[in-house]
Amino acid sequence: MKKIKEKFMTAFTRTFDLPSEVTLELPRITMVGSIHAYIENHQGLIIFTSTELLLKVHRGHVRIKGKGFVLKTMIDKDILLEGDIKDVTFEQS
Repeated sequence: MKKIKEKFMTAFTRTFDLPSEVTLELPRITMVGSIHAYIENHQGLIIFTSTELLLKVHRGHVRIKGKGFVLKTMIDKDILLEGDIKDVTFEQS
């Protein structure tokens, strides 16, 4: 049933030219160099330290590693992370 819904949403997104991150519940990560990461459409903060950020996203997690991390903004489903970003990974569940 999930496969049918996913195929429908993909076709719907393409037909009406909608942003896929919204209709498919995908996270959007925008980076400015290696000092800022703006993550939209996450489903919750799991871990935050000065060297690691772990967020729950649809079908997995986003892990960001580095040093000197500071959460500049955290509003609803959006986070602005500042620091020295070394690695960004998506871990499927």
